[in-house]
Amino acid sequence: MQKPTIFAVLATFAFVCVATSAHAQYRPRPLNDPSTGESFHIEADATWWPTSAHITVQAAGGGALTGLLGNTIDAKRDLGFTDQRFPILNLQLRPARSHHFRLQYIPIQYTGNFTLQRDLVFNGIRFPANIPVNSSLDWKAYRFGYQYDFIVRNRGFGGFIMEAKYTNVQVQLNSPVATELDRVRAPIPAIGGIARVYVVPNISITGEVTGFTIPESVGGRYRAHYVDVDLYGTINFIDQVGVKAGYRLLDFGYAIKDDTGVFVLKGIYFGAVLRY
Repeated sequence: MQKPTIFAVLATFAFVCVATSAHAQYRPRPLNDPSTGESFHIEADATWWPTSAHITVQAAGGGALTGLLGNTIDAKRDLGFTDQRFPILNLQLRPARSHHFRLQYIPIQYTGNFTLQRDLVFNGIRFPANIPVNSSLDWKAYRFGYQYDFIVRNRGFGGFIMEAKYTNVQVQLNSPVATELDRVRAPIPAIGGIARVYVVPNISITGEVTGFTIPESVGGRYRAHYVDVDLYGTINFIDQVGVKAGYRLLDFGYAIKDDTGVFVLKGIYFGAVLRY
C-alpha cells in the first residue's frame, strides 16, 4: 500500500480549511427577517408637495337677508391664486407589527391680490368688477387613522385603513368695498386600503387609497366626499433612515346648506423618513 505523499496531505488540509471558511462565512437569511425599514415602533416623515390645484367655492351666507345668491368662485380665474408647495407631516406609532396608529397634517394656504374681472357675490356681499381684492384661503387638513395589516410578509404587507379626516377651511375676501369671511368645518370618516412590496430588501413601492362619500342628507342640506390616492417609493439606507418620492391626489368636496366647495390638489412630492 502506497503511503500518501506530502503533496496529497497538504492538498487535503487546504481543502478542509477552505470548506470550513466558506461554511463560516455563509449565513442563511433567517425565516423572520423583515426588509430594511420595517423594524420600528415610531416613524415620522416630512415631505414637500408642489401641487396643481383646482379650487371653487360658493358662500351663500347672508344671501337670505340681502337677496343675493352666492357665485361659484374659481380661485385661480377670479382671485388670482397660483399653484403652491406645501409640507406634509406624518407620524405613525406601531406597537405591534400589524397595528398602526396614524396622524397626518397638511397646512394648505393660498393668497391672491387681483382685480376682479366680474361681479362676485360672496356671503351675501357684492364685490363689483374692476376693484382690487386681497383674498386668502386657509385649509388645515388632518387625518387620524388606524391601519391593520392582515397580510404581513418580509417583502411586503397589505392592510385596511379606518380614519377620520377633519377639514377646516376659511376663505376671506378684502376690498375697498367690503371684507367678508366664510368658514367650514367638516369631519368626514374614511376607509381604504394599503399595500407595500419590496422590489429589493431596501427599496419598496407603496400604494394607498382612502375615501368616503356622505350622500345627500334629508332635505339636501349636507353632503360631502373625500378621495385620497397616494403612490410612492421609498429607499431605506438603514432601518432608521430613508427617503421617499411619490404622487398624490387629494379630492375634497362639500355642500353644507347653501355653501359649496371643491378642492382638488395633485402632484409629485419628495421627502425623508426617520424611524425608531
